[in-house]
Amino acid sequence: MFRNLARLLPAPEQLFDIHPLQLSRWLDEAWAAGSTVPDIGIDPPSPSTPALGDPGIIAAIDLPLPSPTGAPFPVPSGITTGSIDTFSGVPFPFPAPPSASAPGLIADHLIYAYLLECTGMLEIMAEVVRRFAVGETLNPATLASTRWLRTTEELFFREPPLYSIQGIVSEMRPDQRVNRRNAYWRMFGLEPPHPIPSRWTRPGMTPEVWKQDVGGGVNSSFREKWTELLRQVWLGIENANNGVGPNATDREYVAFLCTALRDMMAMRRRGGMLAREEFAYVSYLSYFHTTLDSDTPIVIDLDARGPGPAERLEKIAAKVGMTPAARSRELFDLADLMSGLLRAIELNVFSTGAQAELLYLNLGTNAALLQDVNRIIDLWQSATGDRVKDRPSGTRPQPLRLPSPASPGVPPAPSSGVVPSGGAPAPALAAQNGQG
Repeated sequence: MFRNLARLLPAPEQLFDIHPLQLSRWLDEAWAAGSTVPDIGIDPPSPSTPALGDPGIIAAIDLPLPSPTGAPFPVPSGITTGSIDTFSGVPFPFPAPPSASAPGLIADHLIYAYLLECTGMLEIMAEVVRRFAVGETLNPATLASTRWLRTTEELFFREPPLYSIQGIVSEMRPDQRVNRRNAYWRMFGLEPPHPIPSRWTRPGMTPEVWKQDVGGGVNSSFREKWTELLRQVWLGIENANNGVGPNATDREYVAFLCTALRDMMAMRRRGGMLAREEFAYVSYLSYFHTTLDSDTPIVIDLDARGPGPAERLEKIAAKVGMTPAARSRELFDLADLMSGLLRAIELNVFSTGAQAELLYLNLGTNAALLQDVNRIIDLWQSATGDRVKDRPSGTRPQPLRLPSPASPGVPPAPSSGVVPSGGAPAPALAAQNGQG
């Protein structure tokens, strides 16, 4: 979300000059204007499958709308792209939706937040804020970095403002780190590879507390189905120009895998579940992604200039005695690409055999998609160790049984139909990151 705002400013780093109160109010405006927030560029969009599970979830929990039309928005952000230090007194002017039938897409998919969290970025930047707050172990901050520190601490490392859309903290779920892991676990059956640092654990916090009381609401076979989809798409890419001899590509099976993934994620979105959490956590991670996307003032003050976010993160981590994920570069690159593809899958873009061919055949109008999918396969294999491109001898390119999503309210059973090549799955993202 914050990257969307940064792109609309004259310079992306101006995002950190905006007062945190205004940024907080902007998030509520962005939620209310969900259908006009820039989407993933799918054309045509599919309005039949709401990306948030229920098309009414935005209106159900947003702020009351002004009445009559034209009345002041309750506590507007007042952000204006022309003068960052000026309060305009009106809500932020969001861009028009791509088309009249565009569904209410809210920024990136939850997978974007998960992959970026796996870099260790949040824990490293939290330690940066803590070091500046309690002592002088880092370089003195310039005024621009002081603004970043103030905004970061107020928006993300304190209790959220009352009644804010980002206020997903209460007596029921008091810890943001646990809350995010709960969402990742339910949607993907995955969790970040690093533990919650002992500094931030609460008294009485049990191991893997984010897995408690989730019932059958866990997509535990997500990784198996996702990896199998990538494997089948790669098979299609390999055979795309095969004019002679057998072609093992099965476009209907690729479409079936997309449908199975769509149904699995739709189970976790019934009634708009996880929509607010997805919005808040994607916003959270996008703020720090924007911080590392260029040589912003805090990056410069920490002597952490670099060609990309992974290199900057590595230098910042060294300043505070921590280590990011070994494959951070792949995770940063994968986050955007995988977010767009999963969102498209949820929108039924590849639900037929003819549509599924867009993932691996060059049909003249899908060159960019084909390049992105190939890149996703390379990045996923490198980041996770899942050998997507390998074809072990003696195995068939398609499993015996078709995959199916878990039934409502029933704990997912181990899948025997889709097993990643090479035996048991490796840890989702193998690395010790965010640790001292």
